[in-house]
Amino acid sequence: KHKKEQQQALVLPFVSQQTTMPIYNFKTIQPIPSAGDLVDIVLTRTQRRTPTVIHPGYKITRIRNFYMRKVKFTQQTISEKLSHIIDNFPRLNDIHPFYADLCNTLYDRDHYKLALGQINVAKNLCDAIARDMVRMIKYGDSAYRCKCLKRAALGRMCTVLKRQKSALAYLEEVRKHLGRLPALDPNTRTMLLCGLPNVGKSSFMNKITRANVDVQPYAFTTKSLFVGHTDYRYLRWQVIDTPGILDHPLEERNTIEMQAITALAHLTCSVLFFVDISEQCGYTIEQQVSLFKSIKPLFVNKQLLIVVNKIDQQPWDTLEIEKKQMIEELVEGNTSLMKMSNISEDGVSNVKATACDKLLAARVDSRVSGNKVDNIMNRLQVFTPAPRDEVVRDASIPESVRRAQVEGTYGASKDRKPVRSTAGYAPTKDNAGENADDDVAMDNANVRKTARDLMWENGGPGVWAPDYREQYDLENDEWKFDAIPQIMDGKNIADYVDPDIEKKLATLEAEEEQLIAEAEAAAMGRDEESDLDSDEEALVGVIREKVKIIRKHSKANSSTLPRQVRGRMTDCHDLGARNADGIREKMGEYGIDMEKMISRGRSIERKERGRKRERSLARNVSDDDASMDETQTDGMSKTQQKRSKKEKKDKVKREHSLARSHSRPRDPSQMGLKDEKAVKKVAKEERLGRKKWIGGSGEGDQRKTVHLVKWMNTGKKRMGTHNKR
Repeated sequence: KHKKEQQQALVLPFVSQQTTMPIYNFKTIQPIPSAGDLVDIVLTRTQRRTPTVIHPGYKITRIRNFYMRKVKFTQQTISEKLSHIIDNFPRLNDIHPFYADLCNTLYDRDHYKLALGQINVAKNLCDAIARDMVRMIKYGDSAYRCKCLKRAALGRMCTVLKRQKSALAYLEEVRKHLGRLPALDPNTRTMLLCGLPNVGKSSFMNKITRANVDVQPYAFTTKSLFVGHTDYRYLRWQVIDTPGILDHPLEERNTIEMQAITALAHLTCSVLFFVDISEQCGYTIEQQVSLFKSIKPLFVNKQLLIVVNKIDQQPWDTLEIEKKQMIEELVEGNTSLMKMSNISEDGVSNVKATACDKLLAARVDSRVSGNKVDNIMNRLQVFTPAPRDEVVRDASIPESVRRAQVEGTYGASKDRKPVRSTAGYAPTKDNAGENADDDVAMDNANVRKTARDLMWENGGPGVWAPDYREQYDLENDEWKFDAIPQIMDGKNIADYVDPDIEKKLATLEAEEEQLIAEAEAAAMGRDEESDLDSDEEALVGVIREKVKIIRKHSKANSSTLPRQVRGRMTDCHDLGARNADGIREKMGEYGIDMEKMISRGRSIERKERGRKRERSLARNVSDDDASMDETQTDGMSKTQQKRSKKEKKDKVKREHSLARSHSRPRDPSQMGLKDEKAVKKVAKEERLGRKKWIGGSGEGDQRKTVHLVKWMNTGKKRMGTHNKR
């Protein structure tokens, strides 16, 4: 079962399942690389997809795994590539016999199978080499030995690939030729054109299809199968133009002729055998009849049509009686004789229609005579009703129909339509004024109005909506139009609503407006007393306006009105908003005395200047200390002076660092360590641990170093190129 499923999976790339019938498409076969290109592909992929660096600290087990991974990856790549080549090509035993024989004719079945077999053997050899070398690398005792075994494994596998040079080149040529074959469906409705060269087959195909086959006045213009398509009775038909066939034994026929023989042998189709009665093709009628008799066994179980062509050059009626009898003797059994001309297009349509009708009838007969019809008939059941009692049941005719039959008006007008109300619609020329009385009668009569009539009576669509409460199914119909209570927290809201709330609210609002009007009328006759003069009142008004603006700005988004634009380049001559004169002038507008604040700022500034002076004096003192130290080191040697100077510098640095931060202890005991040796060990472990997230190099990093590679630049140099991997 598994083998059968695997064979079906291999056929799928060549059989399109878009329709119910298979269409073989060999254009999906991928290009086949040459032996050298295949070696480059495999080794380059191994170099890119596997680690390339072995660091000195690796254990021997890790080194073994490093080289075993390279060998296994190379073997998997070779197996994948070669298996893809084998699976891409069709298996001659699994495809249609027509394509199997066509491949045998074009490429030689034995050579084809031998090439695919060599590729399969090469794949198995590479698998065996990799298996043996991996087993040996597993017991390698040094990095050098493992590397030599890896190099030997890759070299042997590449040698096996290079030996498949001829097989790969042959399969690439076969792939190119298979891609040029037409997409031919062996099981669809087909018309096959055959005959001697230059008898008009390609011209007939160009007439009935959209194909553009080359037509020339010499033999063997068509050297391969050409496929065209035509339509007849809403069906798609396949027309195949075959190369010319010569009248000689089968063993002497060449590859071009054998394509036509293969199509005749394996395709279920309607065969059109063309006969040139004008003999302009270079062959006599006797030779054409002889060819028909030699290939007659291939016409068994096929619908045969003998087409007499070129009647514009040699009419059938004026043909010699002997030649006419020779052609008529070929018509036997289901064979038909048709006459046509490609130049005048006389009889072309009849030939096409006759061939299609004969094949359609044959296909229907084959299906009826097969087992499928019996299977379908077994599932069909025909029932015949039987009387269940003796009661006579006549046809039931409505009274309106009986009345119309008596009056003679039944079926009198075929254009009679049911009368509908025109309420809500504009009158047309067909019903203007004729249905007005009907509408009045409809309103007066006891007729239930539809929802559409009610809609137009109450304002039209968008204004009136139906009241769905009429459709409520309640115990008492009087409850349908009651107000639905609104419940909140288990209580009915209607119980807490004052029905006179709106009236009371209107009364309160009127009373409030009356009180406001009375207060304004009383205030009009008297002025408010104020202790401020006119200038002060004007100043107060300005201050209030400023306060309003400030409040408005404070409510706005802070990003729209920043206090200060940060990062802005300032002019050195611009004193800014902190200038004493600017402050005095600005705040003077509001009547505020700023002298005390300005004097306080000047005193603070003087203190700052005093601090700077103290720092400069301290710096001078330190310089004096340095000069004293120099006088103390006069009796020392140069080495002692350097050492003391370095100790003082380190002491100063340490004091500055301690002054900046006391959060990080420097003494080992404060860090929880024993001594300086433990501190160094902890620092090393920390550095190794940070490799992962800092981005330290690992075995997968491929670094291009600057130094020259030894194997690239040593040894004798010869003329020509140097391929490097």
